Amino acid sequence: MLFNSFLFLLIFLPVTLGVHYLLGALRPRLAALWLCVASIVFYGWWNPQFVVLLGGSIAFNYLVSLVILALAGRPRLQLLATALGVAADLLLLVHYKYFAAMVNFVHDMGLAIGPMDTLILPLGISFFTFTQIGYLLDCRAGTVNDRSPLSYVLFVTFFPHLIAGPILHHKEMMPQFSKRESYRFHSDNLSVGGMLFAIGLAKKVLLADSIAPYADAGFAATGQVQFWGAWAAATSYALQLYFDFSGYSDMALGLARMFGIRFPLNFNSPYKATSIIDFWARWHITLTRYITAYLYYPVAMAVSRWRSRGGLPNGPGAVATANGFASLIVLPTVWAMGLAGIWHGAGLQFLIFGLLHAGYLVVNHAWRIFGNGRKPGAQRGGRLQHVACLLLTFGAVLVAQAFFRADGVADAWQLVQGMAGVRGWESLGNLGHLGGLGLADGWRLLVGHHLQAAYIAAMLAIVWLAPNAHQIMGVYGASLAKPDPAPRPWMRWQPNVGWLLAMLVLLALCLLNLHKETRFLYFQF
Repeated sequence: MLFNSFLFLLIFLPVTLGVHYLLGALRPRLAALWLCVASIVFYGWWNPQFVVLLGGSIAFNYLVSLVILALAGRPRLQLLATALGVAADLLLLVHYKYFAAMVNFVHDMGLAIGPMDTLILPLGISFFTFTQIGYLLDCRAGTVNDRSPLSYVLFVTFFPHLIAGPILHHKEMMPQFSKRESYRFHSDNLSVGGMLFAIGLAKKVLLADSIAPYADAGFAATGQVQFWGAWAAATSYALQLYFDFSGYSDMALGLARMFGIRFPLNFNSPYKATSIIDFWARWHITLTRYITAYLYYPVAMAVSRWRSRGGLPNGPGAVATANGFASLIVLPTVWAMGLAGIWHGAGLQFLIFGLLHAGYLVVNHAWRIFGNGRKPGAQRGGRLQHVACLLLTFGAVLVAQAFFRADGVADAWQLVQGMAGVRGWESLGNLGHLGGLGLADGWRLLVGHHLQAAYIAAMLAIVWLAPNAHQIMGVYGASLAKPDPAPRPWMRWQPNVGWLLAMLVLLALCLLNLHKETRFLYFQF
């Protein structure tokens, strides 16, 4: 079931909300149980057989968590139980996401095995698996306090985050699911959540789905596009991904708030970032947090302990040396981002995507530590410097996203070559023919009018000049993050008739444009 479907909007959501608050007024635990059932129905609507997989994963991980907690006084056995639980989760993920790709790779090497058709990927398997791995690791770390099985099941299955995140942390969510107040009706939950959901739905239906055909056409013929056509295709996909994932994140936050729950902020205008470090602090924030806590820091700490045993220095002074920088910054960054790339898919192009971002981050850190970035006032430059840093960051992201989107490394490399002008630059008098892409007159808006260029210009203006949903909601924000109100009062949501009409107009426009159900891009991960 999709958020952007008539079934969800007109039947599932109203019924689930109504029963939730009816039961919440009678007995909160029944409301929590109802949310679990509704979430499982939501998940199983696409393919009921995977409900068994989800239920088995939840039961297994909860039992393992109890074993880990029971072995608190026996660290070696506790480590073994944790390792076995995490290994089982990873094997499940590898089976569905990577096994067929590995078999086909071995077959392509000439060995007598395969080929094998790609397995149907259960929706949200990466998200509910990572959520539970984090819970197991925190059980071993002794940071888990709420052990209620009902809260745990709801923590994993709560439908607003189940398919594509955000990746939740038990310390933020399980206490909310245990509070009676979370199940009581409050009108502000519906008004705030409804507005945020409408903004997210508009991003998906009116913006992401509108630019998607141009991105698809460009990536279908990566070997034919020249300079402007390649940049048009890359930018179109970047905007599709931005509004698709930003829209989903807003809808997830809004839906959670309708049920009295606050999610962590997961998307905060990443294309406004002026460095790659800043970009990853804004893009898929909960994934960045997860990568940092469970991939980056463990390796960094292990390296730090190894250096201490060898008598080598640690700390800020150590990273300013070539050896310290390589071991304390480069190694954990390449490890963490390489695995983050592989998490997105089984193809080599996803590994390259992760390693490209690792390289960007290393250069960014090196600039801060060794270059002008460490000089007083270097981070404060004028507006021109700000724009230059923003465009440089955005361009680097576009190159990496070419590998993220393309069907393979060869296609991605062809697009990058086009972006570099290897196949030439379309002249202003012949901007339209992009090698038979079907993107006729693709950048001729510079001298006339073309729909794709108009979409790109309008969407970039929204991305760079308009406040995001978190800023629009301001002090009424639905997330756990600190409020960040829009700079001007008229941009900030208020509980009044004007904003109610704005929400109803957005919803009406979205319903009029729901000609077909389109999946969110992150569903495939």
